[in-house]
Amino acid sequence: MSESARVALDAPPDLASTPQDAATRELDRSLLRGIAWTGAMRWATQVLSWASTLVVAHLLAPTDYGLVAMALVYLGLAQLVNEFGLGTVIVMRRDLGESQIARLGGLSFLLGLGFVALSALLAGPVAQFFGEPTVRWLITVFSLTFITGAFQVLPRALLAKDLDFRKLAWTDGAEALLTTCGTLALALLGFRYWALVLGPLVGRTASTILVNWWRPHRIAWPRDFATIAGAVTFGWHVVVARIAWYLYSNADFAVVGRVLGKAPLGGYTFGWQISSIPIERVTALVMGVTGPVFSAVQHDRLALQRYLRHLTEGLAFITFPAAVGLALVADVFVLALLGDHWRPAIVPLRFLALSAALRSVTPLLPQIIVSTGHAKRNMQFTIAAALIMPILFYAGTRWGTAGVALAWVIGYPVCVLPMFLRQVLRVTGMTLGGYARALSPAAGATLIMAAIVLGVRAATPATWPAGLHLATQGLAGVATYGLVLYGMHRARVREFWAFLQTIRG
Repeated sequence: MSESARVALDAPPDLASTPQDAATRELDRSLLRGIAWTGAMRWATQVLSWASTLVVAHLLAPTDYGLVAMALVYLGLAQLVNEFGLGTVIVMRRDLGESQIARLGGLSFLLGLGFVALSALLAGPVAQFFGEPTVRWLITVFSLTFITGAFQVLPRALLAKDLDFRKLAWTDGAEALLTTCGTLALALLGFRYWALVLGPLVGRTASTILVNWWRPHRIAWPRDFATIAGAVTFGWHVVVARIAWYLYSNADFAVVGRVLGKAPLGGYTFGWQISSIPIERVTALVMGVTGPVFSAVQHDRLALQRYLRHLTEGLAFITFPAAVGLALVADVFVLALLGDHWRPAIVPLRFLALSAALRSVTPLLPQIIVSTGHAKRNMQFTIAAALIMPILFYAGTRWGTAGVALAWVIGYPVCVLPMFLRQVLRVTGMTLGGYARALSPAAGATLIMAAIVLGVRAATPATWPAGLHLATQGLAGVATYGLVLYGMHRARVREFWAFLQTIRG
């Protein structure tokens, strides 16, 4: 039998024996183009942003960043709520008519005005809480982004609904570029902390103009509220879920800071930031485009299974070895790159990196739940998580920051993840075994990689410098993972590659 014939027989039905119609192929291509455009634009602007940040940091004082950080304590939470989930509603609800969409746009604008007024009222108390009068004016000015953001809700949601990720990527790229350039220019002109506020305002205003030029849509006064009440309720469920997610995702920092103090919090925060790199760089990129795709096939269970299986498998291929590998070399990584005074960060980094392997693939689950019209159920699950996880974090403080990090490793997959996974399996019709098989190639290869890395660690002299240990163990891990994946899971890798080839057409 020829090699091509073997690959065809090994391929799953949706790739080998079942012909895809034109709409499915175009949806596949939109998914790949969305990831490609979004990734290219993010990385291009990220390089410029990093360089600019270093220059701006030399021009400004730490107190300038501190003042803006105080303002962002309130603004960060307000930005989760101000859109009221209306953009998600427009993308997910395919039954909305033009007049309903226009009224949702009008409601978004009214909400933007309302949040500007609310920010003006709360700016004073927030400034008094921090004992910094300047924070009041920073909040007031920065809140103008609520209005520009309100004018983006309709066109951005419609572009996402149309799967026009190229224009969305260019919009985000333009905003990032002008924010970076504006902040740098204002810092050079001596605007100090105002540079960190006015720069983002310039970028957001420019992206608002651009996205409305590309996808204009009228807005209308939200009269006949009964016609959009269902959509607003859907959006409310999305907003409450976001708030609950924000609370439990940041509860560990609050618990560590309150119970253990600022020094342990510093080590724990560093561990979180480093361990989250695979999620921020890979998972967030994919999540930026999958929502509209899931929404487009929300009534097609086989298509949902197909995307869930392949996206989970693809994310695991990349994030599992990166996260577990970081956990294995956490000690030599910290000692080689940061020095001995960062030693307290090693254990939390190790546990948080292990949890990141799982957290890198699970964000797809709530997105599928919302995309299939079950926003209320997703809200209930997220509220439950917001009640469970802080208790586990507090209990973990008995063992220091390692115990808090361990709550992510054990508590999250035992107490929180099953709620989301059970609902996804129900709405997609996928079996638990099918979901596990999507994770098995990366998980199996990662376990063998871990054994080899531990063997290399035991065989190398303890007198070697930390940097040499890091390089040796890192190279051993990369080589082992690649060889095992190709040698033991060659058919699965080819299946995934065939899926990508099918998408490319």
